[in-house]
Amino acid sequence: MLLRRSLLATSATLVTTGVHAQELGSTQRPLRVGVTTGVHAQVLEKVRDVMAREGFAIRITEFGDFIQPNVALAAGELDANTYQHLPFLETQKQQRGYDFVPVGRTVLTLMAVFSRKHKSLADLPNGARIAIPNDPTNGGRALLLLAQKGVFSLRQGADYRATVADITENSKRVRIVELEAAQIARSLEDVDAAAITGNYAVPAGLNPLRDGLAAEGPESVYTVLVVVRRADENQPWAKRLATGYAHSEVKAFIEQSFGGAVIPGA
Repeated sequence: MLLRRSLLATSATLVTTGVHAQELGSTQRPLRVGVTTGVHAQVLEKVRDVMAREGFAIRITEFGDFIQPNVALAAGELDANTYQHLPFLETQKQQRGYDFVPVGRTVLTLMAVFSRKHKSLADLPNGARIAIPNDPTNGGRALLLLAQKGVFSLRQGADYRATVADITENSKRVRIVELEAAQIARSLEDVDAAAITGNYAVPAGLNPLRDGLAAEGPESVYTVLVVVRRADENQPWAKRLATGYAHSEVKAFIEQSFGGAVIPGA
């Protein structure tokens, strides 16, 4: 009986040791990374394929909104996510209490204003309806872009946290329609113009540089980040995932695939 117990204990120790020996990023324990559908998923798929050749395994989970990837990361269902920029991350941390940190940069998907009805922002009629994202940071981002292009003015000092209440001068009395970011491209026919981020514009066949009435410049605080829980900030796999986005093959893929609408951030 004592011998049997000893053998069982030894076997359990070996099994446990074997589990711990399988590092995150191994084929036995792929790194679980969440991402939104579209551009960010396409780029992460390229990162996954490039890093697989180096023996680093990634399992991708795609989401259709901006909220669930952080919910899943906080719940331990993901090891990292790669879809949000710093203003959005800071807002989520403040509102939901997440203890997340960025460990790298991925891409910048340019936001632009598109229209099926008008050829320039100057052509917008009085009372024009302009759709913007309804999440706080991308909504503010859209308002800043529209203000910079002279559609209306915002109060002095307004930043990415701007809301419709911050609009001051609005000579054309344009009306802002707040919609879920993923739905705006499909609603373009229903409004006079719409501010759409590149990750949703590109899959809809819209190029911010070619088709946009106005677009952001490359110097932007909205570059997307590799985000992990604070406890994992210094884990080797976190740094390795981040460096994957800086790989020359990944950068070439971005530059060749999106016509300048998506810019490497790493």
